[in-house]
Amino acid sequence: MTSPQTPSADSPSNNIAGVDYPARTKSFTRRGRPLHASTQRTWDEHAHKYVIDVVRDGGYTTVDQSFRVDLEAEFGRRAPLIIEVGMGNGEQIVDYAQKHPEVDLLGVEVYRQGIAKAISRAASAGVDNVRFIEVDAAQALPIMLPAKCATQVWTFFPDPWRKSRHHKRRLVNDAFASTVARLLVDGGVWRLATDWQNYAWQMRDVVEASRFFENVYEGERPDAEDPDPSRGGFAPRFEDRVLTHFEQRGQKAGRGAYDIVGRRLPREAAPDPDGDDDAEGES
Repeated sequence: MTSPQTPSADSPSNNIAGVDYPARTKSFTRRGRPLHASTQRTWDEHAHKYVIDVVRDGGYTTVDQSFRVDLEAEFGRRAPLIIEVGMGNGEQIVDYAQKHPEVDLLGVEVYRQGIAKAISRAASAGVDNVRFIEVDAAQALPIMLPAKCATQVWTFFPDPWRKSRHHKRRLVNDAFASTVARLLVDGGVWRLATDWQNYAWQMRDVVEASRFFENVYEGERPDAEDPDPSRGGFAPRFEDRVLTHFEQRGQKAGRGAYDIVGRRLPREAAPDPDGDDDAEGES
């Protein structure tokens, strides 16, 4: 879905339009399939309303260092903001937008096909409080959004990268936790979910190891197969999390979902990692 890390010194380069860009360790594999004709028509008709234009640095999913999103201008108001990182086809974000018109929602996704389907859902539902942006979240979020702009960040069912040698590609890591912490207001929550057990342990451990978060459910619901069964840390299912096709696929394979909830600690105790904790947010 999104890229968790900066490139290593020996990373190969990508050549785009004659320019070499260092390849970072990504948690997604770029897919270049064109949109289906009907999906393209939906995009052409509605993208101007729902998709935020991006100033890019030459990459397909990366943003220029000068790019900033004006949230108030994009939504036409100031309201509590929820960011979903890796929104897939928009099932979750559009459903929530329809049920909660008092909040604004920003869906971050690297796959244009998913955004196109989300546009179709949003247009069919007639919602005005959701916007989508096609970027690599780990690269773009620290650049394009201000500190303390969101009340919640959602990371639901990111790519599990199942093979051990690919775990370094997983989105949820210490660096991404710092990015999320910067975006959240004090007391804001980071909601995570996965149906891969060892990724659930990793998510829990990342939240609990971060100086910016407390695990709201630390110690609850211990898992007998956990390497450290004295610990728990898994939350009840988020009542507003819909049963998406990603979760349904896991259920058919016999996998249950794990929810984790991290609460952003006050900045007097855990200042923003980049030192801009006094910046104004949009919530």
